[in-house]
Amino acid sequence: MKRLTVAVILTCLATGAFAQDAVKDRQQAMKGIAASAKTLGDMATDKAPFDAALAEQARVTMQENAARIPALFEPNVIEGETEALPAIWENWDDFAAKGAALEKAAADATTGSLSDVQTAMAQIGPTCRACHTDYRE
Repeated sequence: MKRLTVAVILTCLATGAFAQDAVKDRQQAMKGIAASAKTLGDMATDKAPFDAALAEQARVTMQENAARIPALFEPNVIEGETEALPAIWENWDDFAAKGAALEKAAADATTGSLSDVQTAMAQIGPTCRACHTDYRE
């Protein structure tokens, strides 16, 4: 009986650690997307000088992290400090489609000029808002 109790306790501890890691991993990816959006957005609105290399780096980071969204959110974890709403898992197909829309917008974006960045942000911004409106606290 003691072994069973110890096994149950260890399983619960491991599951809790997994949940915390899952939340931390997706938060890091979302922070990467947010930082990239800020970099591009600041350039697009003349709050920061245009820098083609920095803009391209931000675009790539956004695309790579957006591609990870379904895998990062697949575990239905909303424990700890998270802004993720249960609606993510209740409307999984829509959530995954919105993540794919962000990935596509970032993949299709060009960053060679200020005009390109402005156009890119006009495409990327709505994809971020669409997901945050429905799935973020």
